[in-house]
Amino acid sequence: MTVTTGAVWGRVEQQDFRSRVRGTLLGAAVGDALGAPVDALDLDQIRETYGAEGLVDLAFAYGRRGAVTHLTQLTLFSVDGLIRAQVRRDTGAWHPPTDLHRAYLRWAATQRDWGPDERRKDDGWLAREEWLYARRDPARSLLIGFGDDTMGTLDAPKNPAEVGPEAVARSAPFGLLVGWEPQLVVQLAVECAAQTHGHPTAYLSAGAYAVIVHALARGDSLDGAVQRALALLAARPGHQPVSDALQHALGAVRQGIPTPLRVEELAGDGSAEGVLAAAVYCALVGEDVRHGLCLAVNQDGPSGPTGALTGGLLGALHGETALPPAWLAELEGRPTVLELADDFAMEMTQGPALHGPAGSSPGWLARYPRA
Repeated sequence: MTVTTGAVWGRVEQQDFRSRVRGTLLGAAVGDALGAPVDALDLDQIRETYGAEGLVDLAFAYGRRGAVTHLTQLTLFSVDGLIRAQVRRDTGAWHPPTDLHRAYLRWAATQRDWGPDERRKDDGWLAREEWLYARRDPARSLLIGFGDDTMGTLDAPKNPAEVGPEAVARSAPFGLLVGWEPQLVVQLAVECAAQTHGHPTAYLSAGAYAVIVHALARGDSLDGAVQRALALLAARPGHQPVSDALQHALGAVRQGIPTPLRVEELAGDGSAEGVLAAAVYCALVGEDVRHGLCLAVNQDGPSGPTGALTGGLLGALHGETALPPAWLAELEGRPTVLELADDFAMEMTQGPALHGPAGSSPGWLARYPRA
């Protein structure tokens, strides 16, 4: 797998990339936080609770406003795993799915343990963030998939019948590997999704989402990004439900004013390809980030995953400054998200200066151990 080396990055390109990385991770987290309080409610219940317009602002969940769920937790560990994979390349060990699996096992430990275990020297800094040890209704498929050390693969996936959207929702970071070829981004997202979601519809939806984010992070339009994903999906067995869902989302854009009913119709039964289609639709028709996210969460289907996916797309498309500042101000874990985003951008654009033939930064290797 080839990656971009430092020579390609001018200062302007680095700043644009960092803004999109921040935008993607903060956008996904804000969408998750907006949808969390209404995830189990249908549209009538949402309107009964929050008024005729539905939910239009952050609300209380898990004892506070702006709380995120397991979807954001796992997305952060995806980023951590990708940085660790890059750092480990120096050792000659280069198998990113294994590095991601190790990162996800560190997340699984946060769901079992009371707090960080200082004895685990190889954890790095993210697994020592105490706020990540809150259990936020993780899906059963995740707890089973990461319940032991055995890694699910495409040949022997975990939960082969699982079609839920959780693996898609942790896949935005793969799209931020802008120096990678698109087909490699799809492959990595698919292999990592199969660690918990073994049904082709679920893992191909994860691949499609990652490569849409990838195209956006490289400066493409959302429509162009979806077309690119469709072209890459076409060669993969079992792609039809995912391709059909994306085509359905593109077609729905031309069907008049966006309504909750249209979002709900696209989301269907809440399976991976439906939630992906609903998110693509909301990102395409949203007048701005706030409108797109409100559209995503005010529906009968899974509000949290739809909000998270929509936020990731809009953040990658527009960068961090397009996100609603009042929502960012209350977002749980925002300092951690920003720190991780900036570390990822720095690793991707200036990795050789942090660890390479010329020497390594001890501080960096303490944050992202090679072990």
